[in-house]
Amino acid sequence: MKTIVNISRVLVGALFIFSGLVKAIDPLGLAYKMQEFFEAWANDGIMKGLMGWLNDQALMFSILMITLEVVLGVVLLLGWRKNMVSWLLLLLMLFFTFLTSYVLFSGKIRACGCFGDCIPLTPVQTFTKDIVLLILVLLILTGRKYIRPLFSNTVSVSLFFISLLGILGLQWYVLKHLPVKDCLPFKIGNNILELRKVPKYAVPDKYDYSFIYKKNGETKEFAVSALPDSTWEFVERKQVLVQKGKNNVALINDYILKTASENDTTEAVLNQKGEYYLLYVLKVPTTKHTGWVNTFYEMNQKGMACFYITPNPAGLNSYLNVFQPNKIPILTCDYTVVKTAARNDIVLYLMNGPVVKNKWGGDDIEHALK
Repeated sequence: MKTIVNISRVLVGALFIFSGLVKAIDPLGLAYKMQEFFEAWANDGIMKGLMGWLNDQALMFSILMITLEVVLGVVLLLGWRKNMVSWLLLLLMLFFTFLTSYVLFSGKIRACGCFGDCIPLTPVQTFTKDIVLLILVLLILTGRKYIRPLFSNTVSVSLFFISLLGILGLQWYVLKHLPVKDCLPFKIGNNILELRKVPKYAVPDKYDYSFIYKKNGETKEFAVSALPDSTWEFVERKQVLVQKGKNNVALINDYILKTASENDTTEAVLNQKGEYYLLYVLKVPTTKHTGWVNTFYEMNQKGMACFYITPNPAGLNSYLNVFQPNKIPILTCDYTVVKTAARNDIVLYLMNGPVVKNKWGGDDIEHALK
């Protein structure tokens, strides 16, 4: 029993640390995933009144969850505070199992994001993983008397604070800049136009069709191969999914850049030759921040093609006109697409045709432009 408990302790501790670190490189990704859950629960009538507040606090919840995962994993491996840690692990695993079961059985959320965007898992895989982890945690809880601390209390406390500060510091750095590991379709080197296309090896969905007709008050369903004569009146067509396709969705969906007059200019912008800049503005700043505004304007005046991309063109235009009349095109793009492309409130892309050549976020933008 002692051996089984300690093997379980190592497996659970290592997996918790790994899971936390994978998400810590992009805490905004977990925050957006949490917002998906909040929206789904609101539509189900669960916590509907708290929807706005929960969405606003999603990033804080994300940071706390990631930090808790890593710290609990470290403390479990150290064998320190085994009683408290065992119960916390059980509560956390019950919560995780509830989330993954909701994803699996409701079908309202595509994936739970347990390992972030770098290691996508299917709902079945994540649910199975959590069931296995729950069993291991129960073994740890019932056999915690076999767990012995690896170090003295002083060393354990020191390692606890080091891990706490380390994981918080990593997330702070990422939020000030960009994820240290980019696993999204907009990463450096990717061709945005190519990724908007369905892959050549895609297998389309297969459907079966039937048709409803009526005649003399009688309604009847007919197969495609046995349609009735012209004396029957068509009512409707039914479509039934026979076989689900594979890889038949483009990696980049709904990436459409529109001008102020609502014209689709995606191909025109991304197909231009040479280098140019795209500045994604997810949230319009609430205070004056003239650095990147003036520098971006100067780059455009020197002949470098520059474009703003935002889900809020009116708000951005009002903000920019505080400094000087804006002469850089502001293109509109869907909010969900922009928050995927821009893992910061403001992100600068250096493009070469449709290929992402480089990108910078937050505090690095002004320096990159200069």
